[in-house]
Amino acid sequence: MSELENQLKRRLTFAIISHPDSGKTTITEKLLLFGGAIHIAGAVKSGKNLKASVSDFMEMEKERGISISTSVMGFEYKGRKINLLDTPGHADFSEDTYRGLSAVDSALLVIDSVKGVEERTRRLCEVCRMRHTPIATFINKLDREGKDPMELLDETERELAIGVRPVTWPVGQGRAFKGVYNLVEKSLYLFVPGEVERPTDMIKIEDLEDPLLEEKVGASLARRLRDEVALLTGVYPPFEMADYLSGKATPVFFGSALNNFGVRELLDTLAAMAPPPMPKAATERVVRPEEEKFSGFIFKIHANMNPKHRDRVAFLRVCSGKFERNASYYHVRSGKPFRTANPTAFMAQDSEIVNEAWPGDIVGIHDTGTFKIGDTITQGETIHFDGIPSFAPQIFRFIVNADPERDKQYRKGLDQMAEEGVVQIFSKPNRPNTRVLGVVGQLQLEVLQYRMEHEYNALCSYKNIEQTIAHWITSDDKKALEEFVDNYATRILVDIRDTYVFMSDSPWHFERVKSTNPKIRFYSTSEMVEVREASR
Repeated sequence: MSELENQLKRRLTFAIISHPDSGKTTITEKLLLFGGAIHIAGAVKSGKNLKASVSDFMEMEKERGISISTSVMGFEYKGRKINLLDTPGHADFSEDTYRGLSAVDSALLVIDSVKGVEERTRRLCEVCRMRHTPIATFINKLDREGKDPMELLDETERELAIGVRPVTWPVGQGRAFKGVYNLVEKSLYLFVPGEVERPTDMIKIEDLEDPLLEEKVGASLARRLRDEVALLTGVYPPFEMADYLSGKATPVFFGSALNNFGVRELLDTLAAMAPPPMPKAATERVVRPEEEKFSGFIFKIHANMNPKHRDRVAFLRVCSGKFERNASYYHVRSGKPFRTANPTAFMAQDSEIVNEAWPGDIVGIHDTGTFKIGDTITQGETIHFDGIPSFAPQIFRFIVNADPERDKQYRKGLDQMAEEGVVQIFSKPNRPNTRVLGVVGQLQLEVLQYRMEHEYNALCSYKNIEQTIAHWITSDDKKALEEFVDNYATRILVDIRDTYVFMSDSPWHFERVKSTNPKIRFYSTSEMVEVREASR
């Protein structure tokens, strides 16, 4: 077996996704704890004494207790090199999550047992389904009174359009929660409230009729467990690896991430069955990880990860071949050579220099403004990877410099925020100083103001804009495009890629304009424009 093949077998790259407040960041920490990457679980405490989580490193994240930006972490576990992405759960930061999903080979979905399947859960699973991304599911907070586990399975299958295959099953719930029974291992894991160390109290129970079960959980819960396992066996097909890898079925685990319970079984299963690096689709062809020549793409850019150094880091997903420090590569968009002396691997905001990286790995590249989200780096081949879109914003505002004496800081901050994908910034043709801000949700406006002030020492304010619907536009007929832009000059914006965007007031207005301009193509994401133009 070649070194490349061996490294491929070891890699596991997955994202954790969920609706806000499902416990996603908490379970991230517990996975890191079991993986030996941290030694103390950073549980969120009540009141004002909040202990910031390992993966939420931005000051605003620490203050609000939410994930605003995708964090990348790596650790070793049972012979596998695991790359884990903790994505934002809040809908206002959807694009960061969607871009993170483009860089992984599988996903872990966290569901709150009290609330069940929520809106963000549905949307995230739709994105995974579109890409046939394998999903494992962790149903959290079993130590609280919540929905019946059978109801949760049914809801998950119905709402997310995916088959469910329980791997562990809860024994009781809420105050009566005693632990989980592993249906594959035939083992009982007992729950101890407040436990912070790794659980070791495992009892092998091959036969649920064994009197030992009553001894450990009581007669009532033992009888209930037997009935429920019999029902599960009759209702749900046995777990098949092919169904999981194709995204048709999800293995389901139960536990309490806050209490460090049920996570080890989950991590063991992921290490055993989650897929290694998968082929990635490009406009020109499918790129396979076992190819000898290196290729990768930039899916995230983050400035000021270390505010003291004002750094800017581009996150590269390695897709094929071997990435080497100080090697010369080809930056496809610019057509220029590229070399990096200090590529890094991350544990949230902490990093270390790496000499090499393999398919599935996430590498941080210190960037001075060379890269944009979606850029491809290769050993000479011109390819454009798919699936890294900018979605049409839903809220638009004119953005104004509130402190003209800090114009340089203001411009630098806006440019870097746009390149990060934190917000989308548009200009008016022939009026480059007029900036229009586009965001998915209101919270992004607050994040921009916060980061502008605290990271760039600049102040900004907003003014309303009439139009609310945006579509990227292009045409095979250059003259028709120019005439359209002239005719609708007051409704035309330009994005940071110099692509025209048409603004409309309502769906009715958009449809009318679209029907009367058949030579113009309208897109709701920038990806479709870039893919079409790249393939011409």
